[in-house]
Amino acid sequence: MALIRYSNNRELDTLQRQMNRLFDDVFSTTFERNMKGAASVPAAELSETDDAILLKLEVPGMRKEDLDVQVTKEAVYIKGERKQEFVSEDKGITQSEFRYGKFERAVALSSLVDNTNVTAEYKDGILHLTIPKAEDEKSKVVKVNLS
Repeated sequence: MALIRYSNNRELDTLQRQMNRLFDDVFSTTFERNMKGAASVPAAELSETDDAILLKLEVPGMRKEDLDVQVTKEAVYIKGERKQEFVSEDKGITQSEFRYGKFERAVALSSLVDNTNVTAEYKDGILHLTIPKAEDEKSKVVKVNLS
């Protein structure tokens, strides 16, 4: 009968390899599943003047026909889809880090707005929205009573 030396390190190493494989399988599959066909949510920049709210949205590489913008009195809702162009190449493998697919973005507004007079401009991959404030919001002054 041969003696086998007991080693805690070997069992811990095996356990760690198994746990790493488990986490790699679970998280990489979930990540790949979530990223497949999903476009990233575009970054937004919101600023405010006395008369209007200005919203800029980064949507590079998209056509204006692929964007749907809706403005309510409290928020702006933007939907879009970045469509993948299929280009066949005779030689080599094409690698892409672009994200394609649909996205939705809602931006809450800090003031009530007049959503009937919104102006939009799409230039160089940036969507510019000028959203005028409602008349009630422009002249809204609140007096604070001190006790």
